[in-house]
Amino acid sequence: MKGKKIIIAIDGYSSTGKSSFARKIAQKSSYIYVDTGAMYRAVTLYCIENNLVNDCGLNVDKIIENLKKINIEFIFNSTCEKSETFLNGKNVENKIRNVEVSNYVSAISAIPEVRAQMVALQQAMGKNKGIVMDGRDIGTVVFPDAEIKIFMTAKPEIRAIRRYTELLQNGENVTLQEIEKNIRERDYIDTHRETSPLKKADDAIILDNSNISIDEQMQWFDKIFQSVIKKQ
Repeated sequence: MKGKKIIIAIDGYSSTGKSSFARKIAQKSSYIYVDTGAMYRAVTLYCIENNLVNDCGLNVDKIIENLKKINIEFIFNSTCEKSETFLNGKNVENKIRNVEVSNYVSAISAIPEVRAQMVALQQAMGKNKGIVMDGRDIGTVVFPDAEIKIFMTAKPEIRAIRRYTELLQNGENVTLQEIEKNIRERDYIDTHRETSPLKKADDAIILDNSNISIDEQMQWFDKIFQSVIKKQ
């Protein structure tokens, strides 16, 4: 993948493999990859660890007040050849993937002040282009002028199996029913929140990967990428 650098925006539902797909695109194109979901998960982890969220709900005022204390970075790990998420100087790549964070991340992401701070940071990261970014509102809010916009989806039950398998491999004690319930709840919150709801950009291309492999997805993407680059 050579030529003029562009912005590639990948949106879609949780557990559709957006991060894996985006990471492979970035590796092949030598672009910068930004996992925006990890950014919101890091904010959520901070809130959990600082007692700003519990079963009774969110302490929204305190969360907003604490935003200035939250610093998120992506640092490349040469051993595993991927960028990892750091929260206030600590590697939290594994911590942000647990079920407790998953249970609260959509609600915290819906807070307008949280989204405003994350969007500003994401836009700053992409000012020089040559970036692949995945999330919920990349093609609609963060980079509405992105040269390539993809909207990923898959059947909820298939996404639940993928997420369940990943968590089991990480040693989490969860049930498939619990994961599918969480995914369906997150879908509802993500698509119904007032600020930057999850939705397909008008000019985004839909990728339903319910029954196709990551290699097949890459072949599909390569054709799109080459077509767009020729027009630059």
